[in-house]
Amino acid sequence: MQQFTVRMATLEDLNILLSFEQEIIRAERPFDETLDKDPISYYDLRQLILSEEAAVMVAELDSQMVGSGYALIRDAKPYLDHKKYSYLGFMYTDRDQRGKGVNKAIVDALMQWSKSKGIHEVRLTVYNDNAPAIRAYEKVGFKKHILEMRVHVD
Repeated sequence: MQQFTVRMATLEDLNILLSFEQEIIRAERPFDETLDKDPISYYDLRQLILSEEAAVMVAELDSQMVGSGYALIRDAKPYLDHKKYSYLGFMYTDRDQRGKGVNKAIVDALMQWSKSKGIHEVRLTVYNDNAPAIRAYEKVGFKKHILEMRVHVD
């Protein structure tokens, strides 16, 4: 496994991060027929970078950004045994670096950040048919929890 440097993103990274976001959208389109036509955006990356309640991390290899992800502190449901949790999103790994530990390095950094904020529950969502992403998350310890279902009513 190669050594990646993981660091907090800065506003100077925004253009590259916006391109990562479009790659995520492109990859997820086959899994979600309800996504609107381009151009769309999932995240307010500027706000996430500036927020005290979020951490946007990037992975670098040889001074090139090759991955990203964020953790955002959210309120838990009142009936759960924890008040807050970290929600992971914006998980991206450059195509040439997949399977080399980038995702693990980013997830590890986001989990450490979460622990530093007193958060011990971490969650994420992934499309049910996105088998490679599910395998990647299971490799770093995530387990399937709830399946969200939907139907379009005419």
